Order: sequence, then structure tokens, then C-alpha cells
Amino acid sequence: MNRVGVALCALGLLAACGPVSLEQAEKSCVADAQLAQHPRGSVAFGLGSGGQSGAEISLGISSDYLMHRNPDDVYAACVHQRAGQAPTRPFSAMPESRM
Repeated sequence: MNRVGVALCALGLLAACGPVSLEQAEKSCVADAQLAQHPRGSVAFGLGSGGQSGAEISLGISSDYLMHRNPDDVYAACVHQRAGQAPTRPFSAMPESRM
């Protein structure tokens, strides 16, 4: 690969690390704030033909929840880190906060 190709590749990687739009940051940070509210989990059972059965348990817990961080603070910090600006409204004012 020539030097121009390497430079373009490096530029592309750096651009991927840059700030995203405020709207995109807000959407992607909702999950972090939800995990700060309470753990998420699911249980699934299945029975297939031939008598085969299976079970799956999934649990998601964040360090923010364990440290009792306010979900509004987690959300605001996440949005600021990703977009470089404050969110348009607090997490607690969103319908997603009532899940």
C-alpha cells in the first residue's frame, strides 16, 4: 500500500473516533442510562422435536448501577462524551426511562 493509501486509511479510522451527531449520541446512550437504573435479564426455554431441550439465561448489569449512579448523570456524561454537547433533555424526561 502506498503512502497515500495509508494516510487515507488512518484518516478514516480517526474520523470514526470523532464526535457523532447529538441525535445519534442521545439514541446510543439510552441503554447505558437504563442499565444504571436496574439490571436487565431474560430467561428462555425451548423444547425441540426429538425431546431435545435447552435453556438460556442472560443478565446485564453495569458498574453504574453497582455504584448507585444517577441515570440522568450517566446519560448526560455519555452524550457529552460522544457528541461534545449536553443532551436536549434529561433521561428521566424520556419515555425510555420508565421501562
